[in-house]
Amino acid sequence: MLPEVPARGGRWDATPPVLGLSILVPSGTVRGQREVGGVSNAVAAAPPPKFEQQDRLITDEAGRRPMTLVHTLTSLRVPNRMYTLLSGLYKYMFQKDEYCILILGLDNAGKTTFLEQSKTRFNKNYKGMSLSKITTTVGLNIGTVDVGKARLMFWDLGGQEELQSLWDKYYAECHGVIYVIDSTDEERLSESKEAFEKVVSSEALDGVPILVLANKQDVETCLSIPDIKTAFSDCTCKIGRRDCLTQACSALTGKGVREGIEWMVKCVVRNVHRPPRQRDIT
Repeated sequence: MLPEVPARGGRWDATPPVLGLSILVPSGTVRGQREVGGVSNAVAAAPPPKFEQQDRLITDEAGRRPMTLVHTLTSLRVPNRMYTLLSGLYKYMFQKDEYCILILGLDNAGKTTFLEQSKTRFNKNYKGMSLSKITTTVGLNIGTVDVGKARLMFWDLGGQEELQSLWDKYYAECHGVIYVIDSTDEERLSESKEAFEKVVSSEALDGVPILVLANKQDVETCLSIPDIKTAFSDCTCKIGRRDCLTQACSALTGKGVREGIEWMVKCVVRNVHRPPRQRDIT
C-alpha cells in the first residue's frame, strides 16, 4: 500500500516513518506524482515494509486542522541484505574472534612465567606480577591477550603428574596448544617427552596447531633446539599434518614470546576445522 502525500505543498508535515513512530498528514490527502520529503516518487513508490494500518482522527497541537493518523508501524521486516550488512558491521566494530589456547608442560617448566610475559607484552595497561613471586600452579591460571582482531584465552594447567590426567578434559574446547619444555632439566626430558606424546596422540586434538617452546634458553647450560628435537623425534609421526613449530624461548627475559604468540595466531585463524567463538569487545 503506497503512502499518501498531501494535496497541497507536496511535502510531509512530519518526519518520515521510523520503527515505532507514526506519520501525521492533513486530512483530505490524495496520491500524486510529487516529491515525498525531498525524495522523488520513483523512490517513494518502492515496495514498502509490511505493517498493520490503524486510522483514527486527531488534531494538531493548536486544535485547528484535523489530522489523520495514517499508518502506525507495528512490525517491520528488515531485508536479508541489510541484516547481513548490519550484522557484519557490528561484529567488525564490537566483536573479536576468541580462541582458547592450552599451555601444557611439566611443573617448573615456566608455563605461568610465559603467560605473564605474554600478557605484559600484548596488553598495554596490564601490570604483571613479579616474576620472582610466581609459584607452581595447582589447578588453572587464565589469561587473555588481544592480537589484532583475535583474542587468545589462555588456560595454563598445572603440570604435576597427578594433574596431567585432567588435561584431556580441556582438549575439545581448545584451538591450539603451547607445550613448554624446561631445556635446563635434562633429567626430566624423557618424562616431558612422554607427557607430550600423550598430548599429540589424543584424537580430540586432531588438527590443532602445537607450539613447542624450549624455555630457559637464557641459561648457558641449556639444551639446544637440535638436542630437544632429537629427544622428541619419536613423536614426529604422531604430530601428523597439523601446524607444529619448535622454538627457542626465555619466558624470564621475554625472548621469543611475541614471535611464538604471533605464530599461534596465524595458525588458529587459518584452521577452518575449529572456528572461533564470538565475544563482545570489553
